[in-house]
Amino acid sequence: MPDKAYLTYTSKFLDSCIEKGRQKIYKKIAGLIDLNNMESILDNGVTADQTHGHSNFFENIYPHSEKITAVSNQDASWMTSKYKGLKFTQCDGCATPFPDNTFDFVFSSAVLEHVGNRTQQEKFISECIRVSKKYVLLTTPNRWYPIEFHSALPLVHWFPQKIFFWFLKLFRKAELANENTLNLCSKGDIKKMLQKQGIRNFKIHYTYFLGLPSNLLILIEKSHKSGV
Repeated sequence: MPDKAYLTYTSKFLDSCIEKGRQKIYKKIAGLIDLNNMESILDNGVTADQTHGHSNFFENIYPHSEKITAVSNQDASWMTSKYKGLKFTQCDGCATPFPDNTFDFVFSSAVLEHVGNRTQQEKFISECIRVSKKYVLLTTPNRWYPIEFHSALPLVHWFPQKIFFWFLKLFRKAELANENTLNLCSKGDIKKMLQKQGIRNFKIHYTYFLGLPSNLLILIEKSHKSGV
């Protein structure tokens, strides 16, 4: 994952909207998984950013930070001071140093769209599954939402990627115009990646903004019998 300079807007309104949206995501997660029964949690892909209120929202809301191990390719070691008992490891989220089946719950928010091409995205998903005992939950923006939240531009991300990147450069957001920095996913893209890896035990949920599905929540329940 590249260093996170992903949110290029300066609008306090959009910042507030994203913060409220991530609070909705947390509520959705809590409705899908009994977080109180998770004894060990991996947050794969935390950010070193401390300027946005929505950064590392899971740690901001979840009351048992001592159960969390956070990893990032950035230096977010400050989190061990802010969140009591939290453990931090700086590493590649596609190749973490943990044994198979280490964590009850592996979580990753708004990282999948930043890890690279589809092969890299598949590798990231596979790594999350590998170190999970029970559940994996990944969130990523819905490509078909009419606003692209990283750039705050409407509709241009619906074009093929080359044209989308041209628009980003045109609107002086060239730092996002790279597949290694931003590679959006639709529900169909997610299903293809999971099915390609033989993953069957999954469900894709949504959270909504202005009445439309803005974020995908991919819940994978790990079954040792099926090898997932």
